[in-house]
Amino acid sequence: MAQNGGGRKKRERPNILITGTPGTGKTTTSAALAEATNLRHINIGDLVKEKNLHDGWDEEFDCYIINEDLVCDELEDLMEEGGNIVDHHGCDFFPERWFDRVVVLQTDNSVLYDRLTKRGYAGRKLSNNIECEIFQVLLEEAKESYSEDIVMALRSDCIDDINRNVSTLTDWVRCWSSLP
Repeated sequence: MAQNGGGRKKRERPNILITGTPGTGKTTTSAALAEATNLRHINIGDLVKEKNLHDGWDEEFDCYIINEDLVCDELEDLMEEGGNIVDHHGCDFFPERWFDRVVVLQTDNSVLYDRLTKRGYAGRKLSNNIECEIFQVLLEEAKESYSEDIVMALRSDCIDDINRNVSTLTDWVRCWSSLP
């Protein structure tokens, strides 16, 4: 790996975090971006299930209770290497040094409501996620956890938005990879 001006090793390929409320299109966007850029797509939900990186099941929210330390330990070497797209609805537990770009996907509440109800979300799980989107919780979390110059919010209401986002991010990856 090349050294940058600060003496810190520079990865040859960037790491991108794609975050947002469930239902905003993280996995769809991440998969399309991985295909367009040949970066590795890491879906944290799948990783937690496959590698048993959790502390049990949350009955109320119908999901695994992620063990953040185990997840970070599992990812450390891959993230150091670079070339990753991490797809997860949270972002505040990942080390800041891991990411070169943090993307927060945002979706209109009515669109999000329809997507989540089609997934079977109901009751508190549904209302909690809609409220997170209304109050831009994940955007604020990203801005508090990472340098604001690497955080970007992108609209993700329809397939045209997703295609535009993938194109924008693909161009960014190409530019990043060509920097000295």
